[in-house]
Amino acid sequence: MKLLKSLMGAAVIAGALGGSALAQDKVTIGVSVPAADHGWTGGVNYFAQQAIERLKTTYPNVDFVFASAPDAPKQIADIEDMVSTRNIDALVILPGDPDAMTSAIKQVKDAGKFVTVVDRQLSINGVENLYVAGDNPGLGTNSAAYFKQALPEGGNIVILRGLPIPIDQQRFDAFVAGIEGTNIKVLDDEFANWNRDDGFKVMQDFLTRFPDIKAVWAQDDDIALGAIEAIKQAGRENDMFIVGGAGMQQMLQRVAAGDKLVPVDVSYSPAMIATAIELTTSHFTGGIQVAGRYILDSTLITKDNAAEFLDAESPF
Repeated sequence: MKLLKSLMGAAVIAGALGGSALAQDKVTIGVSVPAADHGWTGGVNYFAQQAIERLKTTYPNVDFVFASAPDAPKQIADIEDMVSTRNIDALVILPGDPDAMTSAIKQVKDAGKFVTVVDRQLSINGVENLYVAGDNPGLGTNSAAYFKQALPEGGNIVILRGLPIPIDQQRFDAFVAGIEGTNIKVLDDEFANWNRDDGFKVMQDFLTRFPDIKAVWAQDDDIALGAIEAIKQAGRENDMFIVGGAGMQQMLQRVAAGDKLVPVDVSYSPAMIATAIELTTSHFTGGIQVAGRYILDSTLITKDNAAEFLDAESPF
């Protein structure tokens, strides 16, 4: 598997640079993720549980405590319980609301636990031992590069953003910087909350207000699917193209088929949670020092390379 090969390479490099951690006889690792409220977080839940089952078989001395929470208060309660009643040695967490959860995660670190944060950066730097995420600025940069290629003469575009959190800002800033100096004009940008229904509503509004839209950057595939439905209902699918992000199988199938409305996508796989769990486990079972930052590439997916990213078993 590409993931395991990448993981092994990262572990070797990290061990060479940082020395070795002492392996432990018995380890308990807590894994906390948001509830599957849209496609990407559904993928996170799937890949987290898949990694846990695989690692439990490989390492019988490692116990895992998994929890999925619909909001920040429940997620905070979950990790407090992991520390107080399960005495976890490490926490792997994708914080649903990083600003609201930073203090609680810092308390886990202050209690002497190894902390791995996934995807969303905390509001205080240096709390986590390990940070695993996709390349958010790269997602924006690669999207912008395609827009410049596809619209060499420029044109009007709209942007559907995610949530007002740091990773959204990183994507947005990189995209705007990437199209700077071109004749590409951003008519408006609005948050669609990484939600298909909100993507539909925001795109409907854009279509009503703007008669000339050449392209749409949706920043996320769940949002993109909602926007696509709005575009089709308005009968304007031949007027523009849309670029999402994350590598949802439904979108990749469109790309592979040469769909003119969805010519490309940009990877940001929820399987990063599995990478985080694997690296954290290797710290305890293999004596490998993995502290630091592990950033997975955000790759432009085209008709030519889409087959490399298609996975019939993936729920996302």
